[in-house]
Amino acid sequence: MPKYEAQLDLLFRALGDATRRAIVERLARGPASVSDLARPFDMALPTVVQHLGVLETAGVVTSSKVGRVRTYQLSVAALTPAAEWMGRQRLLAEQRLDRLGQLLDPSDNPEK
Repeated sequence: MPKYEAQLDLLFRALGDATRRAIVERLARGPASVSDLARPFDMALPTVVQHLGVLETAGVVTSSKVGRVRTYQLSVAALTPAAEWMGRQRLLAEQRLDRLGQLLDPSDNPEK
């Protein structure tokens, strides 16, 4: 499997969970510590850390540690391959729908 496809699989797997998507949405507003990220969720801190690990493995987030505080930030560039892939799929679907519309539109077909 090409590296590009493997990276897309990791990315979509990471974003396939509602908690991880909520974390990404929070980090889109700016960096946050693990405890700040865990606050809105009714789950143990180690569970949030596991979610962050999945996001970090996929390259969606990066982290830095100062003293005892680990801070995460969103890596927007990591989302680009998924956005491009979805854009290509959307374009293909729109082209198919346009062709179908042309076939079904009686004003485009001369009467027999």
